[in-house]
Amino acid sequence: LLSAPSPDRIRAMAAARLSAVHLSQPCLAAVARGGDACRGSGCGGKQAALGWCASAQLGQALGVAVESKGVAAPTKRAASVTTVRASAAADVERPWRTADARLALEDGSVWKGSSFGARGTQAAEVVFNTSLTGYQEIITDPSYAGQIVLMTCPHIGNTGINEQDEESRTCFTSGLVVRSISNCVSNWRSSQTLPDYLRQHNMMGISDIDTRAITKRLRDKGSLNGVISTDRKKSDEELVEMARSYSIVGKDLITGVTCEQPYVWVDPTGEWEFSDDAKEISMANAFHVVAYDFGIKHNILRRLASYGCRITVVPSTFAPEDLAKLNPDGVLFSNGPGDPSAVPYAVESVRAVVGSVPALGICMGHQLLGQALGGRTFKLKFGHHGGNHPVRHLASGRVEISAQNHNYAVDPESLPEGVQVTHINLNDGTCAGLAYPALNVISIQYHPESSPGPHDADPVFHDFVQMMIKHRAAARS
Repeated sequence: LLSAPSPDRIRAMAAARLSAVHLSQPCLAAVARGGDACRGSGCGGKQAALGWCASAQLGQALGVAVESKGVAAPTKRAASVTTVRASAAADVERPWRTADARLALEDGSVWKGSSFGARGTQAAEVVFNTSLTGYQEIITDPSYAGQIVLMTCPHIGNTGINEQDEESRTCFTSGLVVRSISNCVSNWRSSQTLPDYLRQHNMMGISDIDTRAITKRLRDKGSLNGVISTDRKKSDEELVEMARSYSIVGKDLITGVTCEQPYVWVDPTGEWEFSDDAKEISMANAFHVVAYDFGIKHNILRRLASYGCRITVVPSTFAPEDLAKLNPDGVLFSNGPGDPSAVPYAVESVRAVVGSVPALGICMGHQLLGQALGGRTFKLKFGHHGGNHPVRHLASGRVEISAQNHNYAVDPESLPEGVQVTHINLNDGTCAGLAYPALNVISIQYHPESSPGPHDADPVFHDFVQMMIKHRAAARS
């Protein structure tokens, strides 16, 4: 068995590491002896007073008293604002980094870090995503409109950006928060770096902050409004006040992400992966699906096409009375951002369409179906964002690992008789799927298109196709 290194060995290793950042010998000697980490030797105590002294931070980590002589204490800030520097590890590992950006949260905390995207000031709701990769798909997912996404995986950007993995026409995410942004890119599909991509799409990013600590804060307190800023003229107090004055509740975010006119979807990459179902369906007899665009992702359309469907995408405000003119075999209600209660026009459209043809709801579409069928929705504490959420199919007992991205859920107790809860989230027991067999309706709260995420939920597209097959057969008989 390997034994833990002794305290003397730890100090020696730390001193050797600190020497790489050119600390003065008196500072190194003080830490190695286990004495005071700072007695003003070498730098006169100025670096310790400003929080820049790596040996002082190491001394704190080792439980060594820190004392700086002859230096005035920094001015104390207002009690409502707490400024949090990057961790000591960040200063030791990347001493060349400069704090030129801040993330201010409505709870009064201000986190200093490094900007790696567009510059300016942006307010939004801060949520955390537990996916290990797939950052390009995440920042181009329209469901993240009005939100700043914090990635819990510490190292982001190492595979760069490519032209095939975008999930929409642009970046709708308000900002990206990461622990460490990769300085190099290594992937054969990559065409540019993540920082260059963010600047190109006018999206802000901040790195070199303690994302673990912020994630714990969001977990305990719930989703918090926040502001990313590179504006040095704005005080911490001003940024915190901006965060407190922002609200996403009741805001119609769908109008900013939906398409303007109906269009027939064609895969721009030409890389459809046809399923076994599609092999049995000729294009002449392909099912025509009308997809309501509440913020639809490209891979949802790709997966439908892979099952042999022709797809017409319509805006969120498309009149239900015009639907019959398109002669659809089925209707898809897509994913989208924000609060379903903020878009009553969408609920009315869903209510008018349900029952005429088979319908599939995904994420926001699931919530809109829940309301259209007579149920209620409520806001989750910190939402579900990531590619590792376990969901149980109640009829079979099968557990699926799913990709999820939503802040609201359907209240199963509010649903009328006849509406079945088909799936539950195993993390918190919330409703993750519905079915109304009498009206040929199914819906799920998660993302079956797996972009990014696992493929466990892909069979929902098969179920939707089977519903259309039965509906067509019944109409002909």
